[in-house]
This record gives sequence, C-alpha cells and structure tokens, in this order.
Amino acid sequence: MNGPLDWKRSSYCGGGGNNCVEVAVSDADIAIRDSVFPHRMFTIGRRAFAAFVASTGRSGGPARSGA
Repeated sequence: MNGPLDWKRSSYCGGGGNNCVEVAVSDADIAIRDSVFPHRMFTIGRRAFAAFVASTGRSGGPARSGA
C-alpha cells in the first residue's frame, strides 16, 4: 500500500470514540488498524476480508456465537 490512506472508523467504537477499528481500502488490499496504535496495521486481501465480514452477520450489531 503506497501513499496516504483514507481511513474509516468503525461505527461501533468504545471508550468515547478513541478505541476503534479503522479500515482503509486500496486497489488490491484492505488495511486494518487500531486507533490506539495507528502506526501498527496489517493488510488482508479483498476476498478474505469479504469472507470475514460475511461470517460476522449482517444485522449491524455485534456478532453473537451460536452457543
């Protein structure tokens, strides 16, 4: 990932909005970081990220386990 990224914050943040997951999209990958440590990030392929999102459910709320 080259150049500046346009980071988007999760709508589900804790701690007054400063404890969030942030996501940025590039042509090939998705970058993910914790707003507490913005200099640390990892990237994941678009297909893998789409599969992850699909596995969490689409209700807009936190995912719940089946147990």
